[in-house]
Amino acid sequence: MSATQTQTHGPHSLAFRVMRLCKPSFHVDPPLRIDPFDLLAGEDFSDDPSSASLFRRHVSSADAVDSDLSYRNRFLLNHPTDPIGLSGLLLLPQSFGAIYLGETFCSYISVNNSSTSEVRDVTIKAEIQTERQRILLLDTSKSPVESIRTGGRYDFIVEHDVKELGAHTWVFSDSLPSSCPFKLLHGHDPHSSLRLVCSALYNDADGERKYLPQFFKFVVANPLSVRTKVRVVKETTFLEACIENHTKANLFMDQVDFEPAKQWSAVRLQNEDSTEDPPTSGLSGLIPKPPVIIRSGGGIHNYLYKLNPSADVSGQTKFQGSNILGKFQITWRTNLGEPGRLQTQQILGAPVSRKEINMRVVEVPAVIHLNRPFRAYLNLTNQTDRQLGPFEVSLSQDETQLEKPVGINGLQTLMLPRIEAFGSNDFQLNLIASKLGVQKIAGITALDTREKKTYELVPEMEIFVETD
Repeated sequence: MSATQTQTHGPHSLAFRVMRLCKPSFHVDPPLRIDPFDLLAGEDFSDDPSSASLFRRHVSSADAVDSDLSYRNRFLLNHPTDPIGLSGLLLLPQSFGAIYLGETFCSYISVNNSSTSEVRDVTIKAEIQTERQRILLLDTSKSPVESIRTGGRYDFIVEHDVKELGAHTWVFSDSLPSSCPFKLLHGHDPHSSLRLVCSALYNDADGERKYLPQFFKFVVANPLSVRTKVRVVKETTFLEACIENHTKANLFMDQVDFEPAKQWSAVRLQNEDSTEDPPTSGLSGLIPKPPVIIRSGGGIHNYLYKLNPSADVSGQTKFQGSNILGKFQITWRTNLGEPGRLQTQQILGAPVSRKEINMRVVEVPAVIHLNRPFRAYLNLTNQTDRQLGPFEVSLSQDETQLEKPVGINGLQTLMLPRIEAFGSNDFQLNLIASKLGVQKIAGITALDTREKKTYELVPEMEIFVETD
C-alpha cells in the first residue's frame, strides 16, 4: 500500500508496512465448459440407453489414453461440479480494497528496521480519529518496545468497527507532540477518503530521539442505502423501506428489524406466499431460516411495516415528538461470512396535529333494538400539559335534520369534572335509536365551561338497529 512519509531529522531507520486482514475470495474459472456428448448427439440420442452408455464408455476410454499435453480438453466437463465455475482454490486479496461502513476494519501493521544499526525505546500509539471522537486502539507508552534489531520488525494488529461515514484519520504513533501538523479530512459524500497515519518515536544508534510519521489513504464507502416512504391511512401509518446494495458482493441479510419509538407499535407485513419463511414442519426448530439475499451492484429488497399508536405509554410520551417513527437495525454477511451492521437515523413521519381533547367510543352493545335505550361507553382524554374542564357533554343539533336517528335518552347534558394534564375520564351515555337499519352516532360535543370552548369529539360511528 502506498504511503507518504514526512522526513523529520534526516533519514529514518524505521518504516511502516500496512496490510489489510480479510478473508480470501473464491477463485472462479471464467471459461464456459461443455460436454462433448451434447455436441455429437442430439436430444433424442439418450432415448436408447444402450447406445448412450456405449458412446460414453468410448469417450471416457479415449480420454484415459490421451494425456492431453496441449490442454485441448480444458473446456470439457469432467466432473459434475465443473459447471459451477469454482476451481476449489481461494484467492488472496490483490489490493487493499474498499472499507464499508458497518464492517470491522482489521489491519496488520509491521514496523521494519531497514538500517544497519539497532533502534531502541520505540513507543507506538494507535488511535482512530473521527469528526466526533478519538478512539485509542494501541498504546505502548507504558511498556515501550525495548529494541528492534537490524532487519527485524515489530508487528501488531488493530481492529475498529467503522460506524461513521464522515472524515476519519487513522493514527499509529507514539505520544504525538502538540506541534505535529495533521489535518482531518472533511466530507460526507458516500465515498470518503480516510487517512492512516503511522508514526514512531525512537532512539537511533547515535542516541538521537527521532519521530517518524507515515500516511496511508483508503476509502470508506456506504454498503447500502435505505429509502423510506410513509403513508397515513386514517389512524394507521404504513412505512415502506427499500434497501439497495451498493457493494460488489451479495449481501445475506441476517436481520432487518424496525425498532419503533415508544409511542408506536409496529408489525411487518409479508405476502402469504413469500418464500422468505420456510414451510412449517416438525423440523422447523432445527432448520435455520434462509436469509434474504440482496444481489450485488444495485440489488434491492422491500420491507413493509404497519404502525399503530401504542396504548402502553403515558399520554405525555405519546403526544410529544409523535412524528418520530423509529429506526432500523440492519445486520448482514457477505459471501464468506464477514459480518456488517448498520443503524439508521430516526425516521420521521408526517407531523401529527395534536388535539387538546380527544373522545373515543370504548364499547357499544352488539345488539341494538329500535326505540329501546342502550348505553355507550366513552373515554375523554386531555392531550395537553394543563388542566381542562369541567365539561358539558351533549348531542349537537343539526339544522338540516330535525330528528336524529340516534339521540340521548333522558337528560340532554352530562356534566364531567376537570381532567388533569394528559389524564382521561371514562363515562357513559344513555342513547336511543329511532330508525331501523344502519345508523350513525354523530354530533357528540363537549363544552369547556371555564374556557367557553366547544370540542366536536366523536367521529361518526355506524351501528345496526333492528326490531324486537
